[in-house]
Amino acid sequence: MTERIPATIVTGFLGAGKTTLIRNLIARSNGRRIALIVNEFGDMGFDGELLSDCGDDECRPDTVVELTNGCICCTVADDFLPTMEMLLAREPAPEHIVIETSGLALPQPLVRAFTWPSVRHRVTIDGVVTVVDAAAVADGRFAHDEAAVAAQRAEDPSLDHEDPIEELFEDQLSCADLVVLSKADLVGAAALAEVEAIVRREARPAARSVRSEGGVLAPEILLGIGAAAEDDAFERKSHHDLEGEEHDHDDFDSFVVAAPSAETLDALQARVARAMAVPGVLRIKGRASVAGKAMPAIVQAVGPRVETYFSAGGAAGRLVVIGERGLDRAAVEAALG
Repeated sequence: MTERIPATIVTGFLGAGKTTLIRNLIARSNGRRIALIVNEFGDMGFDGELLSDCGDDECRPDTVVELTNGCICCTVADDFLPTMEMLLAREPAPEHIVIETSGLALPQPLVRAFTWPSVRHRVTIDGVVTVVDAAAVADGRFAHDEAAVAAQRAEDPSLDHEDPIEELFEDQLSCADLVVLSKADLVGAAALAEVEAIVRREARPAARSVRSEGGVLAPEILLGIGAAAEDDAFERKSHHDLEGEEHDHDDFDSFVVAAPSAETLDALQARVARAMAVPGVLRIKGRASVAGKAMPAIVQAVGPRVETYFSAGGAAGRLVVIGERGLDRAAVEAALG
């Protein structure tokens, strides 16, 4: 089996120091082929321009993939996954992939995207790195300029989450394998200790934290964490996840439908695509049988994206449909029949 390419996810609020950290990482990469995915809100693509114009031979425009159509957590199925597939098709393939998320991105959906069949056998999440503005937190804020964060949210039409800023901060910490306390040189020892206590309270128990001055950290600290975060992707819960469990998904509906055997894998994929087109359907997953095949076909569908592949284990013939409350079950069953 081909060795999987490690990927590092860098998250944190606008102004926390993500771009500076990545820029320094690339400058000190010692010839390592690092592919960079930059996700910035709006059409300006400021971070992408800054990184691709950094003057370093390892930071050429063709090594920077910039997603400019909104928060990565909201466009992951339509934009991020095709980008990953494009990178994986390159020759030679990258040695490491670094993803800088928007300051408003929830890291949990992005981590879960690495469980998709098209990338999970080729890529592993080496680590989720959350950059925290230590100076801002010491002053009782979550970002250096909370008004700018609010403006970023208001100007991005793709955002459909209205989480309070403190919840976004907690979600970024609760998904992290490594927390970088940026601007540590601007904070006194006592205040920095308080910031570290806040981070420990909100971060995953397995996460560790490091201090950074000027956005400079040795590549060995950021890369090579070996977290394999995709293995516990669904255990890294956000506030939305926890609220959904508490409220029993009041706004959504789910049911199990029979999945008749399909003649071919393509025929199965076409059926699922028709069902996904039924208004209100958000996701379909499960196992179905294909004529002449001993192993069941795994189905994973979100939005317009449908993936099917064969895998041993589990009974075939059942699909779970998740969608908005009141969706037309009969129409879904007819599409799958």
